[in-house]
Amino acid sequence: MGRSALKPSLLAVSIALQGGINEARAEFSGSVSVEQRYFLQDAIYTAQPRAQSSVALSPEWFTEWSDGDNTLVFKPFYRFDQEDSERTHYDIRELIWTHLGQSYEFRAGVGKVFWGQTESLHLVDIINQTDLVDAIDFEAKLGQPMVSFSYYFDAGTLSAFVLPYFRERTFSGVQGRLRPMVPISNDVAFYESDDEQSHVDYALRWQQSIGDWEIGLSYFTGTNREPLLINTGSIEAGDLELFPYYELIDQYGIDLLWVNDSWLYKFEGIHRESETVSFFAGVAGLEYTWVGALGSNYDLGWLIEYQYDERDSNFFVPSQNDLMLGVRWVWNDFDSTEILFGFIQDLDNTNSYNAYLEASTRMTENWKWTMNGYFFATEDIENPYYFIRRDDHVEFNVEFFF
Repeated sequence: MGRSALKPSLLAVSIALQGGINEARAEFSGSVSVEQRYFLQDAIYTAQPRAQSSVALSPEWFTEWSDGDNTLVFKPFYRFDQEDSERTHYDIRELIWTHLGQSYEFRAGVGKVFWGQTESLHLVDIINQTDLVDAIDFEAKLGQPMVSFSYYFDAGTLSAFVLPYFRERTFSGVQGRLRPMVPISNDVAFYESDDEQSHVDYALRWQQSIGDWEIGLSYFTGTNREPLLINTGSIEAGDLELFPYYELIDQYGIDLLWVNDSWLYKFEGIHRESETVSFFAGVAGLEYTWVGALGSNYDLGWLIEYQYDERDSNFFVPSQNDLMLGVRWVWNDFDSTEILFGFIQDLDNTNSYNAYLEASTRMTENWKWTMNGYFFATEDIENPYYFIRRDDHVEFNVEFFF
């Protein structure tokens, strides 16, 4: 699900240092936020809370030199959760050096890369691991150690990535919500590769703008960011445990965007191969924006997307044959107020659906509030949402930017 990337312009500390012919500039900024989750129903599993509070700190340090040809960005992240010790975690979202040449870009360190065009699913986006305890919408990502080189030429941009270390997905603990009956282990994981987290992954991407079209082609080979789940023990014996298993995969991807006046046509598709499965998945849709709806200052966007996946349902793949309908309401005001509502219907089972609501606005130059709601419904025990069918919740977040 897409999320507005609003970042108000906040207080920054700038330092100019004269050193021969070079000038260095540094800025320090960031945010601190307080989040309150409230679950609308009592938990299915014992020890889970009805309410969940947390605090997150996201500072950012940026410096550039050599007339902007070299930059260094450092973005650590820390969240403390009152209830779930596994959601209390620290991460380096970015610690990346970038060097810009006349027709190329070189990056090294810990970085974030986003690929994709669609709203409801980001199938081709595979470089960074999902930080699932931080956000249920799969939008939060862990920093990825990488070296990348991008070459710009008339035929587009060609980027190559070397990814020397794998990040494991994060999961809720015993006292966390939004999990299966037995918590997934954060301490023990299994790998197809003998190198485990040290396996070196590689990726290539070509992208180009041709008239009103944006085209991306990608290839990834390495450790799958989306784990399988394996179990030991049994429910009857009371020693059932779930562990993530990370396969080696080859993934081929394509993403397309066609801009036609107020219409956006979008597509993402992947073909993935591993020892256990070979499959195709795709999502296609369109978005129409009614600018100045009914003569107002508001913009209304209408979205529809179809999701298809050849795999059977598992905890991380809820959409095999689903339809998403959404509306985006943009106020175009000084406070950047925006509301997005999405409803996803399982076309194979009319009783299975999920919905989400995302709203945000700036209160002052330094303060912003965000409200997100997530709702799940199914009676099908094979549907991934069956395990979280009573985890409907609302998140209210107040964020201060400095």
